[in-house]
Amino acid sequence: MNQQMEFMSFDEAMQRFDPVFGIEVHVELNTATKMFCSCATSFGAPPNTLVCPVCIGLPGSMPTLNKKAVESAIRLGLALNCSIASMSRFARKNYFYPDLSKNYQISQYDEPIDYDGYVEFELDDGTEVRVDIERAHMEEDAAKLTHVGGAAGRIHGANYSLVDYNRGGVPLIEIVTKPVEGMGERTPEVARAYVAALRDIVRVLGISDARMDQGSIRADVNLSLRRRVEAGQDQGAVPFGKRTETKNVNSLRAIELAVRYECERQAALLTAGQPVVQETRHFHEDTGATTSGRSKEEAEDYRYFPEPDLLPVCPPAKWVAELRASLPELPARRRRRLQAEWGFTDLEMRDAAGVLDLIAGTVEAGASPAGARKWWTGELMRTANEQGISPEELPVTPGDVASLEQLIAQGTLTDKLARQALAGTLAGEGPPAAVVAARGLAVVGDDDALGKAVDDALAANPEVAEKIRGGKTAAIGAIVGAVMKATRGKADAAKVRALIEERLS
Repeated sequence: MNQQMEFMSFDEAMQRFDPVFGIEVHVELNTATKMFCSCATSFGAPPNTLVCPVCIGLPGSMPTLNKKAVESAIRLGLALNCSIASMSRFARKNYFYPDLSKNYQISQYDEPIDYDGYVEFELDDGTEVRVDIERAHMEEDAAKLTHVGGAAGRIHGANYSLVDYNRGGVPLIEIVTKPVEGMGERTPEVARAYVAALRDIVRVLGISDARMDQGSIRADVNLSLRRRVEAGQDQGAVPFGKRTETKNVNSLRAIELAVRYECERQAALLTAGQPVVQETRHFHEDTGATTSGRSKEEAEDYRYFPEPDLLPVCPPAKWVAELRASLPELPARRRRRLQAEWGFTDLEMRDAAGVLDLIAGTVEAGASPAGARKWWTGELMRTANEQGISPEELPVTPGDVASLEQLIAQGTLTDKLARQALAGTLAGEGPPAAVVAARGLAVVGDDDALGKAVDDALAANPEVAEKIRGGKTAAIGAIVGAVMKATRGKADAAKVRALIEERLS
């Protein structure tokens, strides 16, 4: 259904309506083999080369459960503060689509392995938020469809579609939130931060590479609006509105934009007296808009029934306890510990959030926390942003940054010279020490050489020298500047100043 309406600003939408959202996050596990067969899960293999009778659903083939996938599901559930089911069961989710060669997906329905959990995280300004988790269940991924022709790679208007079954059967964990309400105008920000928190947890657990650009994490964003009540009335008494589900949103920025757009679109419809259609929608990165997909099925439309070829999953309590004891330090706790150890303020810690691992690695390599933070949140973050890449992709290591800090501490480099050395490392000229040697960047520290440079500057500027002798100490800066120019910025400014004062005392 193509619904036309006037555009409504986000601020106006938030004055009239209260958003309610839920997110289904699909995490692709990094197991060596697929969920129910021994086919490899390598990314980027030629199409339809990682397949077998089981994962393409040939008659008579029988699935066998991947134990490592079950272990990953339990570890993730524990990290999400979930209860772990003593018995969970797989079901068949029936629907016809070219990416499912069996015409059903093996998933978990009413008996998931993880349930009733929560995630706590901070927004950029330090506000703490808790999102409750309804369930996290195991399932197999579908094949990958490539629609050729038409607009934006969608099936509508395509000339034909290609199916790659390599992805079919890859283990997934789907994490489903309970409805999240009461966030108001911060709803897009909260949605983004929640998925970022999940990504951080998945990475530290080591169960997925968490590459959103490669589809290792994909989010389906459900959103509805309900009218705001008058002051003093109970907002909870107002029923939820009709929801839409924006499918396969694959970046943090896209999640925020999709939520924001749907708030504006649905608010405009409701204000105009038009209904919101319960449907799936597609997000467009180029415009930040969503467009209609298909009507949204309810659970009964999938005709779930227990998977007859798989036994229930009954993890022993001892195994679950061992997995709990083996969990690594989780991101939120690690951030609190590092902040205490490093003495960072809340603002400094928030600024460091995107490069926390790099800062930690630099500190471990011998740099001071303040020095490591300065380089990664300043010069290196700026360079990464200019190149449109993440700081991790820069051709510089935490060890390089620690070496740079040590050269400054030894007096070999000034901050200005250190930036030149770093530029050389980023340009592929080698580690900082090699760049310093090749470019001749070391500070001029020889007393005779500095003394001659100071004498030459004083001789060239007799008027300034007289002012300094007369008590106008601010004029020393002019002589320091002349010496720095003569030494191409390689002199130790503090040492130069001391020599000037000594000469003119």
